[in-house]
Amino acid sequence: MSRETAYIRMLDASAKLQWNVAMILEAKAVEAEKVRAWLCNHITPDAFTEHQDQWKSSMMVHDQLVEVIDGLAKLNHGMTNVLKAALRQVDDMGMGAGPMNGIENMLGGPFDMGDKQR
Repeated sequence: MSRETAYIRMLDASAKLQWNVAMILEAKAVEAEKVRAWLCNHITPDAFTEHQDQWKSSMMVHDQLVEVIDGLAKLNHGMTNVLKAALRQVDDMGMGAGPMNGIENMLGGPFDMGDKQR
């Protein structure tokens, strides 16, 4: 497998990964809205005997959200590294003035994004 083919496969895998992350984020948004509605209705001062219990419940939810955000940040960092490696490779090959020109040349022409007017 040539280097160009390997980088094309790497970019394709990155695009598929980003699509899947978008689907996960969409599902998480729906879930977060359900959790928000539940919290607004159930986490009230009347639902707890002590203020400490209410605080602990709120902190558990907060910790879970922080974990999700931290995981997404790490995933984003990894995807950024993949794209940086591919663009660095194109730049090292000297295939154009800018990164997009190099990728277009490597792939044999401009990208078809499916936005053609009919």
